[in-house]
Amino acid sequence: MQALTKSYKQEKVEGRFDVIVIGSGMGGMATAAFLAKENKRVLVLERHYTPGGFTHVFTRKEYEWDVGVHYVGDVHRETTELHKMFNYITDGKMKWEEMGPVYDKMFFGKDQYHFVAGTEEFKSTMKSYFPGEEAAIDAYVDLIYNTQKKQRFFFAEKILPNFLSALFGNLMRKSGLQGNKTTLEVLQSLTKNNKLIAVLSGQYGDYGLPPAQSSFLMHAALIKHYMKGACYPVGGAQEIFRTVAPTVLQAGGQIFTNAEVKQVLVKNGKAVGVQMADGKEIFAPLVVSSTGVFNTYTKLLDAATQQQTGTAALLQKVRPSVAHVCLYIGIKESNRTLKLGKSNYWIFPDNYDHDQNIENYLANPEAELPVVYISFPSTKDPDWDNRFPGKTTIEIITLAPYAWFEKWKNGRWMKRGEEYKAWKEKMSQRLLEALFDKHPELRGKIDYYELSTPLSTAHFVNYEQGEIYGIDHTTQRFDQRFLKPRTAIKNFYLTGQDIVSCGVGGALFSGLITASAITNKNLLNRLK
Repeated sequence: MQALTKSYKQEKVEGRFDVIVIGSGMGGMATAAFLAKENKRVLVLERHYTPGGFTHVFTRKEYEWDVGVHYVGDVHRETTELHKMFNYITDGKMKWEEMGPVYDKMFFGKDQYHFVAGTEEFKSTMKSYFPGEEAAIDAYVDLIYNTQKKQRFFFAEKILPNFLSALFGNLMRKSGLQGNKTTLEVLQSLTKNNKLIAVLSGQYGDYGLPPAQSSFLMHAALIKHYMKGACYPVGGAQEIFRTVAPTVLQAGGQIFTNAEVKQVLVKNGKAVGVQMADGKEIFAPLVVSSTGVFNTYTKLLDAATQQQTGTAALLQKVRPSVAHVCLYIGIKESNRTLKLGKSNYWIFPDNYDHDQNIENYLANPEAELPVVYISFPSTKDPDWDNRFPGKTTIEIITLAPYAWFEKWKNGRWMKRGEEYKAWKEKMSQRLLEALFDKHPELRGKIDYYELSTPLSTAHFVNYEQGEIYGIDHTTQRFDQRFLKPRTAIKNFYLTGQDIVSCGVGGALFSGLITASAITNKNLLNRLK
């Protein structure tokens, strides 16, 4: 079997390429694969020693965990664009396992609410929890679908050449931006029931901002994404890279790890290649950055180019998204005996006020955790027992701002000192107690646990402040015209979640629109 990647430390980059893509996360790989389907030879350069970005996995003590793919919606139905995109760029090799009728469980103190698959099923379940709110729930679901429908022109505008965008861009964006109000503002226009508002916005952790701060455009995209149910990759999250990469290689492309790009080479206002960290220059007619807008504009462009393109002013209009901690847990017992189920848990304080709870927590880290998310990846993957028989894994996540960890940022990975270790252990115990509250039978069965922090994210995914969702999904973010594939530098493009929205789906779609912008073709027409 052909190796999917080469190490830049061990092999030279040789040959001619049509496009260089910086970063091998979902956005970068999707862009590379769509371009490969158009007979482009693509060179993908990944600074980390393992490819995949947030789709990669890691192992400890015979356990394996995903780092960013906890569930994906809309991929199990053959009629959806997301399914068709994955099918196209993997030649049908990517497989998904449905999580069942209940994919998310919400806990507010002792109260419990289920998010169920299916539009009518979702509505009827919510109506059973909130009698008297039937009209509001119907209006909410209708608004979700209508808002998403209007987004098509908004995202289509991002593909247009600059002269067409100048002519028609405002009109195309206007319809999509009608829903660009805060999630709380929109929900309060539908109902005055604060408990219903809190439940309907309970998945805010999937994009990182509570209702009073997030754009309803992002909220609607997420809810629509999961409305018909959720899935998990068969074989684990790494299967996304493993099934996309061959498409790039078959077209003559190459994928290098340990390949850190220092700078994009710009001559006479045009991107002509990249300079590597070791000084080597690699040339290609087109360059694409999948490293996020902050990394791209502050690290990959020299000072003169930054000044000429005015990127500093642009970046003042957006901000990095939330950071997090994640507790990775291993148990020496099979899923069959533990019977944990596939549903994710969202655990909140019992006051039904997401914004207030986050405000309290940011002011005082000892305050009640505003949200705890628990995922059971080994139960979601039907291939797990073939790879790790007799083992179970769990992941627990909560918010944690980068500022809390900044004093340790110059320490080495796994060697940041006793104070850092003590902080991690204290948080680990808090998260374990949240798990034991729902599953007391697991107390005493934990074989291994390890906590990652925003410093871990900064180290492995190269986000400066450990942000998990790129840039924040505020109303202001969606107003920014520069968040699109084309940049002010000729032949230099952006891809990834920052130009669409967070998550696997947003990053995958960014690959489609970036490749469409590069080729001047609507590549949606390639999907069957």
